[in-house]
Amino acid sequence: MLKHHLGHIAEQCVFKPPAHMEDIAAAERELQILLPLHLASVLSETNGVFGEYELGLVWPIERIVRENKSFWSNRDFKKLYMPFNHLIFFGDAGNGDQFFIPLIDGDVHKQDVYVWNHEDDS
Repeated sequence: MLKHHLGHIAEQCVFKPPAHMEDIAAAERELQILLPLHLASVLSETNGVFGEYELGLVWPIERIVRENKSFWSNRDFKKLYMPFNHLIFFGDAGNGDQFFIPLIDGDVHKQDVYVWNHEDDS
């Protein structure tokens, strides 16, 4: 469904093979959260959506884990911006904008997607 929809919007999209449910579950254990349902659904269709120039519109599950662990543990980010342990980042627009979904106590309460651009915060 996602591939069909995005294929009409951006012909340059490249879809990776689906993530295995075991990989999604392992990521949830490592991050100690349940991934948002629509993000887990996307990952079960494609483990990453890449646009023109390898743009990571939706990151592969491994990068989602790596980037979020980095955001959550980076002391400099806490001082410069804010703590990020209440957000789950999952992709970017290639221009500094990163896509995220907010968490409340580790759970998703709204399925809304937001954009953060750290360059705007300086």
